[in-house]
Amino acid sequence: MNIITEHLDKILIAAAIGQLIIACINMRLDRMLNWREELSGLSRLLYEVFYVHKWYISITLLIFGVLTIRFAGDIATGAYEMARWLAASIGIFWGIRTLIQWVFYSGDHWKGKRKETVIHWILTFAYGGCAVAYLYAAFRPAA
Repeated sequence: MNIITEHLDKILIAAAIGQLIIACINMRLDRMLNWREELSGLSRLLYEVFYVHKWYISITLLIFGVLTIRFAGDIATGAYEMARWLAASIGIFWGIRTLIQWVFYSGDHWKGKRKETVIHWILTFAYGGCAVAYLYAAFRPAA
């Protein structure tokens, strides 16, 4: 047994806590990034879509985090097919989010800006780390 497999339940709990933190940050992101003025210029429909998506992304991350904390042992051992499917789903979610961080968002938002570059890399490693942890749990041989 390698060290990752031996501590996979703890790694998954760390990922779950990270997701709960991201969910909380997401709820205040418009204030943290001073988007109030930009959001006030949106049409009512676009503002409402932004607001609903903010809540649903946070709720999704809350669900991912709580389920992972509750079933970290089952996900880590891969003994149940449902746990593997859950891990694969969450891993794919975070893998796509990591890709979006680099492919969709313009580098103009962070390149040449120290604070934004640091945040960009922290998010890349956080999202990518979640993807790797969950995908490892999903596709490794059962314990």
